[in-house]
Amino acid sequence: MTKTNRDSGSPEDSAPANPCVLVIFGASGDLTQRLLIPSLYNLARNNLLPPDFAVVGAARREISNANFRAAMRRALHDSTRVGPVDPAVWTDIERRLYYAPLNYDDAAAYTRLAEVLEQCDRDHHTQGNYLFYLATPPTVFATVAEQLGRSGLAQEREEAGAGWRRLIIEKPFGRDFESAQHLNRALQAWFAEPQLYRIDHYLGKETVQNVLVFRFANGMMEPVWNQKYIDHVQLTVAETVGVEQRGDYYDQAGLTRDMVQNHMFQLLALVAMEPPYSFEADAVRDEKAKVMHALYRMRADDVLRDTVRGQYGAGGANGAQLLAYRSESKVDPNSNTETYGAFKLMIDNWRWASVPFYLRSGKALPERLTEIVIQFRQAPHMLFGGGEAGQFQPNRLVLHIQPQEGISWQFEAKIPGPTVRMKTVSMDFHYDDFFGTEPNTGYETLLYDAMTGDATLFQRYDFVQAAWSAVMPILDVWQDQPALDFPNYPARLAWGPEAADELLHRDGRAWRHVL
Repeated sequence: MTKTNRDSGSPEDSAPANPCVLVIFGASGDLTQRLLIPSLYNLARNNLLPPDFAVVGAARREISNANFRAAMRRALHDSTRVGPVDPAVWTDIERRLYYAPLNYDDAAAYTRLAEVLEQCDRDHHTQGNYLFYLATPPTVFATVAEQLGRSGLAQEREEAGAGWRRLIIEKPFGRDFESAQHLNRALQAWFAEPQLYRIDHYLGKETVQNVLVFRFANGMMEPVWNQKYIDHVQLTVAETVGVEQRGDYYDQAGLTRDMVQNHMFQLLALVAMEPPYSFEADAVRDEKAKVMHALYRMRADDVLRDTVRGQYGAGGANGAQLLAYRSESKVDPNSNTETYGAFKLMIDNWRWASVPFYLRSGKALPERLTEIVIQFRQAPHMLFGGGEAGQFQPNRLVLHIQPQEGISWQFEAKIPGPTVRMKTVSMDFHYDDFFGTEPNTGYETLLYDAMTGDATLFQRYDFVQAAWSAVMPILDVWQDQPALDFPNYPARLAWGPEAADELLHRDGRAWRHVL
């Protein structure tokens, strides 16, 4: 959760972050240019970057400070995630950019990096505070952590003014339970857990953060947020794109590893968690971890009954055509990797007993969409018109996360006229309408929180391992029993395989219709 004194409409009310150097490993890559540099600019524009601040890019390429600055300047001006660039704001950032060529396993390179950091401390008064960001392939996470540890750059000293050290890690955090455990041990050999910030950019979205505010700051919601009043919950994360140029990564990962185990489980935890005793980081993360531990661990027969996997075939809409997944670049032509998944999950605790959580996510679907649907139970008795309660739509609360952020409430209302007739209507709140909108990347809040030491929106090791524990039975069954019907949905022409609809139909339910 962002700081409680932060006002969405007044970013200037928040204090600038702490003095520090942001060290970006993999700084020559797409993430830095497309998201991190625009995020820093947006923070600076809102006076949230500290005046004592610097950035050191570190990567294998041999380039000068001047060339690095020029590349970042071009990236910022090409970005669609910032407004018109203020030359004065950018000039102040640009003079604080440095570059350090570095092979990730070269110990001598870290000695040279330490010299650059000492120069930043002298020139920009950054006080020895270093925020290391691993925008690298996950295969080098442990290597970089070890080299930082051996060079002394990971160590926080007890004496006053010695400086803090934090490490931000991009997903994936392992590819299964065992590799996640191994990665955690490798990181914690050199960094204490409070120094580790496992980032999930979904949690930088305003509506995701607003789930906690909506639940716990509004007295009307929490009393009905339980199995007595809620029939079921739907979580949808849909993409219209295929795998694009990520075929080599995606064919090894698949939808469940890429999306469900991290992004979707984060959303599920925010919806299902118990009220924390405070909004301090560990209080919130304790409750989220409890949700992961309470997820019912499926047996093989549960997996076969309560999960659906899909893979897109050739298709298209509105003149845009997509190849079948198996025809995509760097994808095995006989691939059994899922590009779609639908899951019926249960949480074994008092609040959610008997309430199913239906999750679905996929690539090459008809619409780009992320939303959370809370469907309430039907009214027990219909007083009007002599009809049965089941003839009318149940109340639904929809939390829209992307592309448009907002909240809508669907309920029954009387149609004007002399007779009692009803229709489902919607009350809609859109962030753009109420607060206005500014271009952003979704990383601004996360970077700011890492600089200020607020770990609330970052994943803790026990959450990561519990999430892997919950999905491993699914992945194991799918690996042992390859799908025989791939591809089983046409790209951009269907919301997944027909079996995904049947998953809900057999329970007397249906996915929310979004087109």
